[in-house]
Amino acid sequence: MPTDFHHGVRVVEINNGTRPITTIATAVIGFVATAEDADAAAFPLDTPVLVTNPQAALAGAGTTGTLKQTLTAIAAQAQAVCVVVRVAEGVDAAATTTNVIGGTDVNGRFTGMQALLSAQAKVGVKPRIIGCPGLDTQAVATALATLAPKLRAMAYVHADAATTVAEATAYAANFAAREVMVIWPNLMAWDTTTSANVEVPAVAYALGLRSAIDEAQGWQKTLSNVPIAGVTGISTDVEWDLQQTGTDADVLNQANVTTLIGNSGFRFWGDRTCSSDPLFQYESAARTAQVLADTIAEAYLWAVDKPMYASLVRDIIEGINAKMRELKSGGYIIDGSAWFDDTENTADTLKAGKLYIDYDYTPVPPLENLLLNQRITDRYLIDFADRVNA
Repeated sequence: MPTDFHHGVRVVEINNGTRPITTIATAVIGFVATAEDADAAAFPLDTPVLVTNPQAALAGAGTTGTLKQTLTAIAAQAQAVCVVVRVAEGVDAAATTTNVIGGTDVNGRFTGMQALLSAQAKVGVKPRIIGCPGLDTQAVATALATLAPKLRAMAYVHADAATTVAEATAYAANFAAREVMVIWPNLMAWDTTTSANVEVPAVAYALGLRSAIDEAQGWQKTLSNVPIAGVTGISTDVEWDLQQTGTDADVLNQANVTTLIGNSGFRFWGDRTCSSDPLFQYESAARTAQVLADTIAEAYLWAVDKPMYASLVRDIIEGINAKMRELKSGGYIIDGSAWFDDTENTADTLKAGKLYIDYDYTPVPPLENLLLNQRITDRYLIDFADRVNA
């Protein structure tokens, strides 16, 4: 309070109380592509470029490499916000893989997929859905699995070089990351450059569809069982039946591979990540954890370095609980709550400027296995004579 002399009235602002928590943007796509004939001004090498209209961006995407193909796939699903990093094609496939993975150049700039880490600082958005369609060798997929947690993003990768169900399931065993979803096989689509039906990366369509689902339904809905726009078929036959067990699709899904099926259009089929922790076996659980962690952490920048009064702690807890109620009401989580644990917050801990707030939540699981019990009975014939004579 002011201590200097004054004969009159003063107003001192007390800015206590809860602040509204805004959910982070989850539908932003980040991807790496090649295109030697792309407009270098529109897509400079190893630089995150913000694209707000994928269809319009095709004008500068060239026709070679993977850039045009990926933008076309995304545009067919939604007008998604994208961060594009174009890399140079190498002298061979191994050199291209190195360029895609990237690193830090002599000037300290991130290159390749690492440039996605600087996207928020350079273009104002953070990618939460990432991939390298058509370029995702096992080495690239491994690098994406390392990059994704840094961005709190979900990475979608193709089962590289797999031509059979057995090879695809074996490939998925290389990963133990909740941020990775393996997809097999690829899709087919019409290529306007070659005027032919060609194999296209399923990952490119997964990126666009994931963004579209986030916008239309929310991040608690998995990629599975939503029609894919702009495709004409599946590159490899996959046995699937809605009721029959033991199909190719079942084998793939059980091995944490999301596959593709044809039924009223073409759809991704599978909810699972490559997590070694069963708590995050579903894509919806992994993404819920990511969204809540960043949403709640970023919401409390204002509280850092404030005087730690009991009222401040109450405001933080009530703010989190209000957000949990909002998310529950919107169907994004089953429920959640926050609390103050005095066993963690000792006098010494508080004196050191540390405050522990606990919160829990229950993500919305997908209905992966619907079991219907069908029974035959004669009990509806008991009053048959009465109904005939009525």
